[in-house]
Amino acid sequence: MSYYIIIRGPLGIGKSTIAAALAKLLNAEHISMDKVLEENELDKEDNNFTSVDFIKADNIVLPKVRKDLKKGKIVIFDGCFYFKEHIKHLEKSIPAKCYAFNLKAPLETCIIRDSKRKKVYGEENAKAVYEMVSRFNYGIPIQTGKKTVAQVVKEILKHLPA
Repeated sequence: MSYYIIIRGPLGIGKSTIAAALAKLLNAEHISMDKVLEENELDKEDNNFTSVDFIKADNIVLPKVRKDLKKGKIVIFDGCFYFKEHIKHLEKSIPAKCYAFNLKAPLETCIIRDSKRKKVYGEENAKAVYEMVSRFNYGIPIQTGKKTVAQVVKEILKHLPA
C-alpha cells in the first residue's frame, strides 16, 4: 500500500534526521522541502514566505512523487510547513493516503539543537520559525524533546500501516 508522510515542525526539532531514519527503515523516498526551496531559489533570506512559494516547490516534486507512489513506494516529506494551504495543496494533488506528524519540543531545545549542527541558523531565526510553525497544529503531535531519534521513529511507526 502506498502512502506519503508529512513531518513538520520548527527549525532544530529533528525533522530531517527523523525523516531520513524513517526513509531508510521503510525504504521510502525522502524529500526535504527546504532543499527543494533552496535548489530552486524559492527560499527567502528575509523569511518573508508565502504559501505560493511552497506550492511552487510542490509542483516541482509532484510528478516524481506520483510516479513513486504508483510504483508502491512510500514518500516522506519533511519541512516546516508554515502554511495550512501548503499541506492542503499536497493532499489535493496526491492521490494517496497522507499521514502527517507535528513534531514538538520547547523553543530552547530547538535553539540548542540548531547550535550543534554544521549549518547554524541562529537563535533569532529559530525563534521566528518556531513562531511561524506554531501558528497551527496539523497532524499527530509527537514530542521529541527528550527522546532519541530511534524513540521518535518508533512512535511514528505506531501510527503507520504495518
